[in-house]
Amino acid sequence: MLSLGSPAPDFELDGVDGKKHSIGSFAKSSVFVVIFSCNHCPYVQAYEDRMVSIQRDYAAKGVQLVAINANDEKAYPEDGYPQMVKRAKDKGFNFPYIRDPDQKVAEAYGAVCTPHVFAFDKERKLRYRGRIDDSRDSLKVKTHDLRNAIEDLLAGRDVSEPETRPFGCSIKWMEI
Repeated sequence: MLSLGSPAPDFELDGVDGKKHSIGSFAKSSVFVVIFSCNHCPYVQAYEDRMVSIQRDYAAKGVQLVAINANDEKAYPEDGYPQMVKRAKDKGFNFPYIRDPDQKVAEAYGAVCTPHVFAFDKERKLRYRGRIDDSRDSLKVKTHDLRNAIEDLLAGRDVSEPETRPFGCSIKWMEI
């Protein structure tokens, strides 16, 4: 897994918006958050509205979320690109949703599940990794881990809890 303080591994991937996205695409963002995601996982589905909310609440402060789907689309066709386009539209995603078809980006980051969060500072150094918050059930959330990390980063502070244990569905790796 990517070590805290490490630079963000670059990528050039297709988004559901028809554009190519890379780390450089988000150079103006003061905080850059990568969330490994997918369509079919019930954990991700439970978090989609919170992801939209976080992007909405912090966009004006220079925060950019990006969701990356690396799941094996042959074994999980509901995670294919056309289904991603539909999901992003249906759920009103206000952040790029991009496809990692060869899973090299998920490997570079060390993503293990969906959702799995990696938050980077302005210099694109990893400052937080883990979960969005502590409960799949939005009514039972006690700690808003990603929001807390974003607040720390925006204030120029070290992230008070730089690592939490992510939970969700495992990344669906392709058979070799």
